[in-house]
Amino acid sequence: MSSDVTEVVPGVFRVADTCHVYVAAAPAQAGEERTGIAIDFGSGRVLDLLPEMGIDRLTHVLMTHHHRDQAQGLARAVGAGIPIHVPPVERDLFEKVGEMWAGRQISNDYDLRDDRFSLLDPVPVAGVVPEYRTATYGGVQVRVLPTPGHTPGSVTYVVGKAAFTGDLIYAPGKVWSLAATQWSYTENEGPAMVILSSELLQREELEVLLPSHGEPMTDPHDALRQLSQSMQRYVNFRRPHPWDVRGLLHNPFVEVTSHLLMNRSANSHSYVLLSDSGAAMVFDFGYDMSTGLVHNTSRAARRPWLASLPALREHYGVTSIEVALPTHYHDDHVAGMPLLRDVEGTQIWTPSHMAPILATPLHHDLPCQWFDPIPSDRVLELGETVRWREYEITVHDLPGHTLFAAAYEFQVDGHRVLVTGDQQDGMGIPGERQESLNFQYKNRFRIEDYRKSAALYRRLRPDLMVSGHWRPRWVDDDYLHMLTERGEELVALHYDLLPLDHLDLGADGVLCRLTPYYASVPAGGELVLTATVRNPFPDKVVATIEPVVPPGWQREQGSLTLRLPGGGMEQVHLRLGADVVPRRRVRLAVDVTIGDLRLGQHAEALVDVVGEGPR
Repeated sequence: MSSDVTEVVPGVFRVADTCHVYVAAAPAQAGEERTGIAIDFGSGRVLDLLPEMGIDRLTHVLMTHHHRDQAQGLARAVGAGIPIHVPPVERDLFEKVGEMWAGRQISNDYDLRDDRFSLLDPVPVAGVVPEYRTATYGGVQVRVLPTPGHTPGSVTYVVGKAAFTGDLIYAPGKVWSLAATQWSYTENEGPAMVILSSELLQREELEVLLPSHGEPMTDPHDALRQLSQSMQRYVNFRRPHPWDVRGLLHNPFVEVTSHLLMNRSANSHSYVLLSDSGAAMVFDFGYDMSTGLVHNTSRAARRPWLASLPALREHYGVTSIEVALPTHYHDDHVAGMPLLRDVEGTQIWTPSHMAPILATPLHHDLPCQWFDPIPSDRVLELGETVRWREYEITVHDLPGHTLFAAAYEFQVDGHRVLVTGDQQDGMGIPGERQESLNFQYKNRFRIEDYRKSAALYRRLRPDLMVSGHWRPRWVDDDYLHMLTERGEELVALHYDLLPLDHLDLGADGVLCRLTPYYASVPAGGELVLTATVRNPFPDKVVATIEPVVPPGWQREQGSLTLRLPGGGMEQVHLRLGADVVPRRRVRLAVDVTIGDLRLGQHAEALVDVVGEGPR
């Protein structure tokens, strides 16, 4: 073999390139061609050096992360017909990287991630690798572990007892780039993730670490221990006070009661209800073991993982996480649920008004929706009481923070608990500090929502209320009275500030919505939009709906009319013909008049016209 190819462990070859490219040989079969898989791809010169390894062809390419030094030659893999598999978090930075280049903010930019160190052009991706699980690629068994740090979505591949660590570690106690770990101004998200990944990887039974840059490390535990310690010193140097990152990993849970735990490591607190059987139920599960969220909301900037689960098993004897219940649909409360289901077999039980939102993201124009559909394993009716293990849990409608939210009531350790999501902060102290009501207009907040939630709390009289971003709140009469007063004050403020005495525009002023809000249609195909129109007047009126489409689109001639009851709503369906030219985010609208109220182009929808098939 030339100096460019080294057999670093039996059956694993390293190719010197823009990064180390590794080839793991598949088990040989007598009389058949010799195959292998590549881990990372560099410039693609590995294809020229296969004969030196006794390899006839590569069956798969597995990427540890998206950086260009790992990936710039992937077009050669595509040309050779080799399937490419990438980390789930970073898929868009491979197959949709053109969209990143077209839309990435570069002026007044506070997002310091190295996402611009990505491919210049997109490549097709065969699939994403299954984190926390083992898959077989070309006869090679590969275990996939999330190891964020160098990038948010980085993974490590374990083959036998060798770990292909990408750029998590360069040498014992060292990284290839500190700059890559700085994801946003003044914060420590990346360095803290390096500590967590190093600690978690130490728990694996490994004999060698094979980095993308640097030499093999034959004492993995010591190399990772040194890195964790060194990076902890770096994190502490950049902060006004030390941050015990390892302590957070080793003990992320706070006992609210002996059978109810709060996950303090999550960006939005999730709560764990423990059964004496060893099973557990979680309320909300978004960004577990979070070290902070960067100033970007793309998929590649958001890292769901399951880093708190080892501590849950070790300290509390949990044998299974059977059910996950979301309080509302926001990403910081649900992003980790699909991974929890895939890895742990957890069922997702969802209230009936929330289930369609999770199942069809972007059908409605709502903020903070997760990128992928999250189908429900069980749909719960509002007001329904369900039994799980030794607990009875009642689902209550809880609009306010968002229209599509629920509270969960149950008894545990002699206390009546109400899980309230992000409804209010629970920090109010009569005579000292106001209670903050977390209403957001884009979430479909309605003026009387907090009046109604205060009435619910008075009716239920919980001993304890637990929320997403604040500490648990023990409840007394003074607190319930404060919530009642705040709800009434909120109603009064809106009546003082809005012309509600003669025109009911609602809290958000939206009288017409189009669904689906964001859709795709084949070039030249048909799209059906539904316009839902609300009457702001107390008396019945006629509404006129005029579709607004760009050149090249087809629509039915004339306006559509609706007879609206006083204060009521009606729907009308609009059949539109798409242009034959593919185009992203085509803007469609409706021009709306309700009675004598001329609203103009009041509601819009976005459509991708695609060359073939759905988006």
